[in-house]
Amino acid sequence: MFTHNHAVRQQRSSILLLIFFVLTAIISPFAWANMAQAAQITGRKVTLSNSAGAAASVQYDLVTAALPTTGTAIKSVSLTACTTASGACSTPSGFVNSSSTLVAQPSGVGAGSGWTVNTATAGSLRILNAANATTPSGAVAISWGGVTNPTATNTTFYLRMTTYSDAAWTTPLDTGTIAVSTANAITVTASVDELLTFCTGTSGITSSSCAGATGSSVALGTLTTATSGTGTSQIGVTTNAATGYVITYNGILPTSGGNTIASIGASATTPTQGTSQFGMNMKANTVPTTFGANPAGAGSANPVTALNSTNQYSYTAGAATNAVSQGSADGFRLFTVSYLANISGTQAPGSYSTTITYVCTATF
Repeated sequence: MFTHNHAVRQQRSSILLLIFFVLTAIISPFAWANMAQAAQITGRKVTLSNSAGAAASVQYDLVTAALPTTGTAIKSVSLTACTTASGACSTPSGFVNSSSTLVAQPSGVGAGSGWTVNTATAGSLRILNAANATTPSGAVAISWGGVTNPTATNTTFYLRMTTYSDAAWTTPLDTGTIAVSTANAITVTASVDELLTFCTGTSGITSSSCAGATGSSVALGTLTTATSGTGTSQIGVTTNAATGYVITYNGILPTSGGNTIASIGASATTPTQGTSQFGMNMKANTVPTTFGANPAGAGSANPVTALNSTNQYSYTAGAATNAVSQGSADGFRLFTVSYLANISGTQAPGSYSTTITYVCTATF
């Protein structure tokens, strides 16, 4: 009896073992196929154009290495936002894909055209191309625009990527998870005060600085009908005023008691020895002698027309008159003012002088 039962049990065990091997032989190909279809995507990353929490209109740029499954055409792709890397997926609070767009046709997933966005599933960035028959090759690049980030700042969330062989996101091919994070946007502030640097002198002002400005007197020497008096002073200026600045001059004619040397005129005029004349310009001159200098420095301002002609001079007495007019903020500018005096044979003797005041007005 024992021997018979033992034989029966051995026979049943053999039958069960045979069934196991048969089923294994039948099922294994499908199991391996499914494992191949679930291959891990490598070299994956997603770059956000703005990482601030709750930021809207953010671009999500997905890049991966070549997909592991290359023999099957992809018809849909999803990038699902989750609070965890695995397990049940909960959409991060505030993440919105309903306005997402496809920035450009993707690469690496098959056909180079025909892909469209699907926004029907909340929390998932999706594209599809039901007609795609081209198998994937090369690195993958997909960019979604119009995405709203999760609300929380400095918080990691996960984007689970899956490719599908159908256009309904139901038959997965390859998968991979990417960790991304929101972050606080850092606001950097600074203030810039209104600036005006302005100086006058007879020397020491350079094309970049007023630091060495010195002197307040210009001697034109002894005048004769055949000898002109010449001399120079300096002006330095820079400002960040949006609409620039105006430099004016104001002074009487050179005077000795009740006698004066006449103005050469309000417009640029060529001087004539033997004639009573007083004038100035802001240029390098060669007549009646070599003296003066052209404007210099990083700025671009220039004198007004009446003072901007080489070897020609002008002067308006007794009223504030524009010397320089600059319509925008300007770098440092050095102006050299050239003074000239001539006399006629009837000019009364005496010690002639005038005081000229320069004023710079910046408009902020």
